[in-house]
Amino acid sequence: MTRFLIVVVLVLLLGVGAYFYLNRTDSAEGSAPPIAGAPPSAEVLARGEYLAKAADCIACHTVPGSGNAFAGGVAFRLPFGTLYSSNITADEASGIGSWSDDDFVRAVREGVRKDGEHLYPAFPYTSYTQMSRSDVLAIKAYLFSLPKISQADKANDLSFPYNQRWAMGFWNAAFFKSQRFAPDPSQSPQWNSGKYLAIALGHCAECHTPRNAGFGLEHGNELAGEKLQGWRAYNITSDPQHGIGAWSNSDIASYLTAGHADGKGSAAGPMAEVVENSLRFLNPADTAALVTYLRTVPAREGKDPITIDAATAPAIASNNAGPGGGTANTDNSGIKLFEGACASCHQWNGQGQQTPYASLLGTRGVNDVRGTNVTQVLLHGSDMRFAGPNIFMPTFGDAYSNTEIAALSNYVISHFGNKQGTVTADDVARRRKGL
Repeated sequence: MTRFLIVVVLVLLLGVGAYFYLNRTDSAEGSAPPIAGAPPSAEVLARGEYLAKAADCIACHTVPGSGNAFAGGVAFRLPFGTLYSSNITADEASGIGSWSDDDFVRAVREGVRKDGEHLYPAFPYTSYTQMSRSDVLAIKAYLFSLPKISQADKANDLSFPYNQRWAMGFWNAAFFKSQRFAPDPSQSPQWNSGKYLAIALGHCAECHTPRNAGFGLEHGNELAGEKLQGWRAYNITSDPQHGIGAWSNSDIASYLTAGHADGKGSAAGPMAEVVENSLRFLNPADTAALVTYLRTVPAREGKDPITIDAATAPAIASNNAGPGGGTANTDNSGIKLFEGACASCHQWNGQGQQTPYASLLGTRGVNDVRGTNVTQVLLHGSDMRFAGPNIFMPTFGDAYSNTEIAALSNYVISHFGNKQGTVTADDVARRRKGL
């Protein structure tokens, strides 16, 4: 009992210490205070807009179709409840219009709001902590140049103890380190620029790095893939079999900027949003820098590794008009569903009709026996409006039952991945909820 009390006291002291540390004011880095009333220059505003896009701020802080840019309200469904993003427009009452430069920098890099309350790590301050003060303030200047929107934040719906913000002091003590990006002098300026884009601004790790039981990032398994909000963020390490090590530079660049790489796949779901709202706006030099850095990420197999079969026998034996050959899945109950809903666009040989975005061969989605992203695309469709003609796939979530979506998913995995799919109706039910 005595030992237990000692442990409890130590944990409490650690949490209290973390609380006061994370609630300090951080206005270092030698920045002079701004001149009162001096408007930001056009150069700063342009830089802030570019950085806000590189950081993908709009995706998390704008409800699609609402027209209320940066006003918050986007739902993040997690195993322990739902979080809603906040209003980050310059509205004084419901947004951040009353925040000082130090308030904003502290929130972005330390995860602490103006009122001293902790932010939840759904806001990626664990990555943004590496951003320079000047970049953070350029983003603030840009946000404050936009229309103010009066929209109150939605209340989070979290179960106990996750609804206790003060407990984030303990989480931060265990999983968060306040640090700024430090260039590696042994690497090229291009590589360092790419790492800053990937790790700090673009916060790729927040989706693509596995998380531990405490929801902290497993930095020893960086970018090896993870599942988030019911979607699978794939392995993007240099592993040639399970990651993107076998992709060419042009493959990676094309996927980042256009959401598609021939013979590798097309972006959908959250990744399509990242391409649409963020990555396609990078200038060519920054895209090349990002590719350079990703090339060097240590190869890791990751959890539930996917082995690609890019030329499956069932698909190769088929033509564009009809199926041919056997499949790895003896239960072909999904074949009629594919014939009625999918074959006209994707074709039986997986080559895709009208657009290469509809091709299926070689994609990781159809080679994942769990069918995570195949199921999600069937449920929610896809609509990318930035790559020339709209890339559109209708939703089937309302038309088909969980059992039918599971059968169709398993058939697609069987025919185009030559693998036995394991998707169940219960899996589909959970993915409908974003879990």
